[in-house]
Amino acid sequence: MRNADRLPFAVEMFDDVRIAMDDGVELAARIWRPVGRGVPPVPAILEFLPYRRRDGTAERDALMHPYFAGHGYAAVRVDMRGSGDSDGVLTGEYLKREQDDGLAILAWLERRPWCTGHVGMIGISWGGFNGLQVAAHRPPQLKAVISICSTDDRYADDIHFMGGSLLLDKLTWGSAMFSLNTTPPDPEVVGPAWRELWMKRLDQSGLWIADWLSHQRRDDFWKHGSVCEDYDAIACPIYAVGGWADGYSNAVFRLLSRLKGPRKGLVGPWAHKYPHFAKPGPPIGFLQECLRWWDKWLKGIETGIIDEPLLRVWLEDPVRPAPYNEMKPGRWVAEGQWPPEGQTFRAFPLSRGRLGHAGDDVLTVASPQTTGLAAGKWCPYGVWADQPLDQRQEMAGQLVFDSDVLMEDFEVLGAPLASLTVASDRPNAMIAVTLSEVFPDGAATQVSYGLLNLTHRDSHAEPRPLAPGKAYRIALKLNELGHRFGRGNRVRLAISNAYWPIAWPSPEPNIVSVDCAASTLSLPERRASGLDGVLKPFAEREAAPPLQQTQLEKGRNTWTVHDDVMTGETVLQRINDDGWHRIDGIGLELGVRAEHRYTIRAGDPLSARLDTHYVRRYARGDWSVTCVTDVSLTADRSHFILEAKLAARDGEHPVKQQNWSHRIRRDQV
Repeated sequence: MRNADRLPFAVEMFDDVRIAMDDGVELAARIWRPVGRGVPPVPAILEFLPYRRRDGTAERDALMHPYFAGHGYAAVRVDMRGSGDSDGVLTGEYLKREQDDGLAILAWLERRPWCTGHVGMIGISWGGFNGLQVAAHRPPQLKAVISICSTDDRYADDIHFMGGSLLLDKLTWGSAMFSLNTTPPDPEVVGPAWRELWMKRLDQSGLWIADWLSHQRRDDFWKHGSVCEDYDAIACPIYAVGGWADGYSNAVFRLLSRLKGPRKGLVGPWAHKYPHFAKPGPPIGFLQECLRWWDKWLKGIETGIIDEPLLRVWLEDPVRPAPYNEMKPGRWVAEGQWPPEGQTFRAFPLSRGRLGHAGDDVLTVASPQTTGLAAGKWCPYGVWADQPLDQRQEMAGQLVFDSDVLMEDFEVLGAPLASLTVASDRPNAMIAVTLSEVFPDGAATQVSYGLLNLTHRDSHAEPRPLAPGKAYRIALKLNELGHRFGRGNRVRLAISNAYWPIAWPSPEPNIVSVDCAASTLSLPERRASGLDGVLKPFAEREAAPPLQQTQLEKGRNTWTVHDDVMTGETVLQRINDDGWHRIDGIGLELGVRAEHRYTIRAGDPLSARLDTHYVRRYARGDWSVTCVTDVSLTADRSHFILEAKLAARDGEHPVKQQNWSHRIRRDQV
């Protein structure tokens, strides 16, 4: 990445700016502004997060926010209440209070003499969510949003549920937030009050996972903050950005098709990171692309960005399976509208072992509970081996349907649809459908997948048990994809009724049948577009100089699977250890270690267990704190059993110890 050492404006950073809310709580902000003789008031760009601006996101902030400031913007990074150095306690995600605070920040920015009153919001994941949520309030100051790796639907397309199936990423990310919420503000910033603020967080933040597990249907809890409930509420221009390797690319396509105001979409090969440094590559000059958006909507400069095609995606070429990819081969293509005019689907009927040939077989599957171990993570970050492995490893637990060898390339853009007729011998069952490309030697690369809890076949709000033995017609939409299936390869559809550890298993073993005569896979064909040839290449990626840090102790990342033949247990363990490092500019030393342990036995869905363990440490001079959290989830046929504990130390002295234990009824999950 090229460092933009020479920017149009000199930049000054203002740290620990305090922004007062209507209830007296003050939020901590870091602001980068262009400075110098004759610098006029400038528009502002807001990123509003709970991830600790001075250390948690400081590395990526250093690349982006000074860059925007050096191009004539005030870049504003605010800690949410209860996080970082802000007052208050954070008690949940996407709360009304959070949105109210966001609106208050916009009004505060409008009153600054150095701000024109025109504001944009940018963010990835949580910051992408709240950009859309705040936009739905139509604040007059908010002129445009760039929303990266986010969603419009908190129930059906977020980290919590997929097709009504409980995602384990809900639990691992919830554990990460449980850990983060135990951390104190920095005494260097807030002074002696740091300890009182810390104790309030420890006492009041709570265990969010228990709240989430208490809402297993699509109810008002999830509708709040889901802008899909009223797309028309959003009027300001939206630039929606995603990555095929991420868990959050589907919303880009819904936003393009349902928003009515100015909008654009961009989907690259990336995992859950900003596109100027995300893997798999290629990365792009994303900050320059952002400037073109901001210049248009915040400064009124005609950059041509809104005249370009509505959607730009990286159409991936065939690539052999690997859990980590530095680069994904492919090319940029464009669509002028979404869905494309005259979009067609190629239908593939099913027969025993074959895709594209009709048959009348009724096939059954009773997958080992370990099926899915090669699926990677629901939300990969692309910085370690967290993407799907060779799908041949899953075949023993799946119904597999392979096409004939392709005699020519076949390009797909959009969401595949599996229209299946299925039955179960139990009232609760789930299915996973994966789409892969198979190479001549048998290697299989997953290109998309989808899940459906069959009790949610008609509704996420009112699930209903299955009548054992009764056949049901279901439509299962897989994740959107942009892919070229190569000549000489095959298309594979695979169906299982377990997908661990992506999804929590059904309450009891079950056998699912698929009626081939009434089942079809439909793939959205992409036709060549004249727009492809007029796309301008993205600029070479560049950013502000990186954050200066010193690594004091090396960390390690591991991902291992262990089979115990004696007990029948399979354990997947992930360790993500940052080591111990110092942020040189503020003299803060810190380290985070996370361990995730997924345990299951192939024949017993009630053996499923997830354990997480987090250790966070912060130190400067003779000040040091340590926060340790543990979370475990198990289940019996009727309830989830959630247990957690917290231990916090000030130096060597314990200051907080607390245990939680919840027994939460399973509701068709």
